[in-house]
Amino acid sequence: MEQGTREEVLGRLAEAVGSVTVAHPTRVAVDGPPAAGKTTLADELAVVLRAQGRDVIRATIDDFLFPRAQRYPRGEYSAEGCYFDTHDHGALNRVLLDPLGPSGDRRFQPAVYDHTTDAVLAPPVTTAAADAVLLFDGVFLMRPELIDRWDLRVFVSTALESTVERAVIRERRVSSQVDVERRWRERYIPAQQLYFATARPTDHADIIVHNDQPRRPLWETRTR
Repeated sequence: MEQGTREEVLGRLAEAVGSVTVAHPTRVAVDGPPAAGKTTLADELAVVLRAQGRDVIRATIDDFLFPRAQRYPRGEYSAEGCYFDTHDHGALNRVLLDPLGPSGDRRFQPAVYDHTTDAVLAPPVTTAAADAVLLFDGVFLMRPELIDRWDLRVFVSTALESTVERAVIRERRVSSQVDVERRWRERYIPAQQLYFATARPTDHADIIVHNDQPRRPLWETRTR
């Protein structure tokens, strides 16, 4: 376990990305609970990699949701629904992860859904450079449907109770504290507990970033 500055952990992650040797774009998962800091970390890492001359594709699981009418068959606060019914993994593999993989043609789409309008998307197909890096953040990225699609696996770990506090601050302009706390405690945290029990994501991670103190993170490198 190492501890350092934010810049040091970003440097370590960039080094890990650079050490991946594949003949196709490098597909990096940035997994972790909601409000753990995945998106921020992936955005900052993208800046570092681009400064090093890498072509970076940024994408997120939020753009691979099923439409709202399909994703709540078990109820809005169901943890099982959060884990099993929310994300379109088939589309994610078909339009993004497989095209960028070892047998793909590098022609990809970065999204299939706009969560702000609850609309299905069909963005133009783009061809990635062979040495591009896909930085993909989201929840449940090391589940069985996705685990073999990643060339580097990063897990952003934060105490689940801390994610509630962060979410209240993050979403205060769009949701009340009561609504946020209910959603986290009834849906998101139990869904993460289900994920940990069934998929054991940290067992599959190459690097775990302990993000309880974002400016002074801890990190550990795992050998698979």
